[in-house]
Amino acid sequence: MPYTPITATLGYVLSPDRSKVLMIHRNARADDQHLGKYNGLGGKMEPGEDIAACMKREILEEAGIVCESMRLRGTLNWPGFGKQGEDWLGFIFVIDTYRGEALVANAEGTLEWVPRDRLMELPMWEGDRHFLPLVFDDDPRPFHGVMPYRDGRMQSWSFTRL
Repeated sequence: MPYTPITATLGYVLSPDRSKVLMIHRNARADDQHLGKYNGLGGKMEPGEDIAACMKREILEEAGIVCESMRLRGTLNWPGFGKQGEDWLGFIFVIDTYRGEALVANAEGTLEWVPRDRLMELPMWEGDRHFLPLVFDDDPRPFHGVMPYRDGRMQSWSFTRL
C-alpha cells in the first residue's frame, strides 16, 4: 500500500533582531487537537501549489505578513499524528524576513512573540522539544526526521542530516 501522508508546512517567523519567534497559542477552538499548546504557523498544502508557496500562503493567512526570505530547515514524517491516526509529512521553515505587522490573533488562537531562549518553557507537543533545537541551530544542513505517534503520544524520534 502506498504511503500517502497529509503534506504540510510548519514555519517559525523570526523577529527582525532574530531574538524572538512568532508562535501561535492554540486557545481559540475547544475541538482543536492542539488546544492549549504553542506551535509554529502553517498548514496543509493545497493542490496546484509547491511547498514554498504553501508556506508563504499559510504565513499570510495566519499572521497577516508577507514572507520575503525563508529557509527550509528540515522535513518531518509524523506517522499516526492526526486526530484519526493520519500520517503527516511536514516541511519545516524559518522565515528570516517579512513585510507587514503580525496579527495578534487568528481563528486558531493568540499570536505571541516568544524569546528564542524561552521556547522550551512553553506547553507544546512532546515531539517539538526534540526537533526545535535543530530548527534554530547553526548547522546549515537540513534535518530529515521520523517521529511516529500513537494515541497522541510520540513513540520514537530519529533524524539524519546530509
